[in-house]
Amino acid sequence: MHVTFYGAVREVTGSMHLLDTGCDRVLLDCGLYQGRRHEAGEKNRVLHLDPSLLANVILSHAHIDHSGRIPLLCKRNFSGRVICTRATADACGYLLPDSGHIQESDAEYLNYKTVRHTLSAIKSGPDRKKLSRRQSDDIKKVLKKGRHRLNNDAINTLMRKYKLERIKPLYTQEDALQALSYFDGAPYRNPLTVGRNLTCTLYEAGHILGSSISMIKYNADGKSRTVCYTGDIGRFDKPILRDPNLNFEETDRDVDLLIMESTYGDREHDPVTDLRNKLKHVLLDAIERGGSVLIPSFAYGRTQELLYVIHELYNNGEVPRLPVYVDSPLATNITKVFGEHPEVYDQETHTTFLEKGQNPFSFAQAHFVASVDESIKLVKQKKPHIVISASGMCEAGRILHHLRYKIHNPKNTILIVGYMAMHTLGRRLLELGEAYAANNRKGAPPLLRFFNKEYPLKAHVVSLGGFSAHADKHEMLRFLKKSNLRIKKIALVHGEEKQSLAFSDFLEQNGFDTVVPKIGQTVEV
Repeated sequence: MHVTFYGAVREVTGSMHLLDTGCDRVLLDCGLYQGRRHEAGEKNRVLHLDPSLLANVILSHAHIDHSGRIPLLCKRNFSGRVICTRATADACGYLLPDSGHIQESDAEYLNYKTVRHTLSAIKSGPDRKKLSRRQSDDIKKVLKKGRHRLNNDAINTLMRKYKLERIKPLYTQEDALQALSYFDGAPYRNPLTVGRNLTCTLYEAGHILGSSISMIKYNADGKSRTVCYTGDIGRFDKPILRDPNLNFEETDRDVDLLIMESTYGDREHDPVTDLRNKLKHVLLDAIERGGSVLIPSFAYGRTQELLYVIHELYNNGEVPRLPVYVDSPLATNITKVFGEHPEVYDQETHTTFLEKGQNPFSFAQAHFVASVDESIKLVKQKKPHIVISASGMCEAGRILHHLRYKIHNPKNTILIVGYMAMHTLGRRLLELGEAYAANNRKGAPPLLRFFNKEYPLKAHVVSLGGFSAHADKHEMLRFLKKSNLRIKKIALVHGEEKQSLAFSDFLEQNGFDTVVPKIGQTVEV
């Protein structure tokens, strides 16, 4: 049996690993690369394998960097099943069509830019003089319907007229909906056949709703081999979900190769016990300044956890009850999925909310913003409030419009509660904000560029690492040492190279045999 690593190797996004028994090939995750548009677009179109040769896909969880290329796989003649938990299948029912919509929108925007550039070049003539504002506006009137909608009919006509190369989406919403028919949701701790002499048992990973640790066993010719894929490992003692599983069935305890994430392989999070108190002080500080709190948040997991903690603070009267707006249709839908799967909640959630007849994610001050018009009104809201909006890395979506209106006001707080990948707007926001704070906010504020404009970063930027859904290096070591697994070798994936290599050294010092594979490298089991 062999494992070849095709994605999220010495980097974070694009998880994809191929397990080959010689009889069957099973793919572990099939995620999107995220980051710079051009680079990510090129990577996402290359699968490195023939989907028609795959028996099945085992999906660790629904996050797009793990699931986002499954529609592409299905477009290219994949005929197997996508094995995951029921909660993951339900979440993908919203996440993948949303991803398809983003793929279509990105392609339309790039085509718009191509035509706009071509028309500008024609109007400016051979001397390439800069167009006047009126000339630029005339071009936009041809290519747009109002301020926000593209005139795709006009754009397509002009692309044909000038023989311009058209950008096609990686996949469409319709492709994503078709891919959902390949999903098979299964309960935890229920062995499933995923190939000839090949079974998979899913255990709780504690990362997000429905996330799983996949235990894959191959039995042939009187020999047994076991590969365990952690997916993303969650933190211990966090609200809502049960902790990462430590108690595996006896038949699953001998692991020949553990494929383990290393996102925070060289970092330590704030203690989970400090999480609620620190959020309370962030809210109180902003309220004292008369400002609002803007929270870029992943729609799946982070948004619901924020609602949970704010709900708890409000119930206990620890902070004034500001209106809380969830400005993300996807987050609204995912919150419904959370409400449909109380069977995976931990005991604390049952005690704190369910036994009192309360929904952890819904309370009087919580408002779920549906329409674009509602969102436009909200960005101009002057009274103090809390906004939770996507995307979590500030690369797209409604969060950008909130930033545009709030970033220049020193009364406001931008609260970072999740991982910001390299080369994302969120990462620049975090680094510039921290540097400005380290200089006691003296001098000219840093400038952040988006929407083709520079904005002064006067708002306070605060980062709370305790909200991370990923275990840090000590929590991952706790999983290794406190679980009843007997592990021969560990392959570290899903971490920037520096994090993976540092975590490898850390684990070697603690007696584990590790390897940090490179893209395309094969490890024999």
